[in-house]
Amino acid sequence: MSKKEKEPLIYGYNPELSLSGADAPLPPIETWPNQYEGYEIKIDVPEFTSVCPKTTLPDFGAITVRYLPNKVCLELKSFKYYMLGYRNMGIFYENAVNRILDDVAKATRPVWCEVVGVFTPRGGMRSTITARYPRKAFPPR
Repeated sequence: MSKKEKEPLIYGYNPELSLSGADAPLPPIETWPNQYEGYEIKIDVPEFTSVCPKTTLPDFGAITVRYLPNKVCLELKSFKYYMLGYRNMGIFYENAVNRILDDVAKATRPVWCEVVGVFTPRGGMRSTITARYPRKAFPPR
């Protein structure tokens, strides 16, 4: 590809950064046997932190995990250590929310799960990221 054909970087965006944190090691999420059915579990993590891979500045937000358990439930102490694993990880918060969903779904195989991240304003804008399992198209709003 010649210099003229080279894709320009928009606002300094580096495509390699989009994969940051995607497969970084994290503590395992443990589970315990569920004894009931038809109830929802909601876990709030009000002090989530990670590191923006572009700026290397900290990101702050609140993560809420809601799920309908199937055969197992999240063990909270292991989930706390799992969430603390993001503290020094370079990962975009959009990717963090989706990875949390994937890891929770893999560990628990719930009937359904939703992870919502509400992040503190940066540059005058607040971002809210929602990811759902099973992964289906969201209904129009």
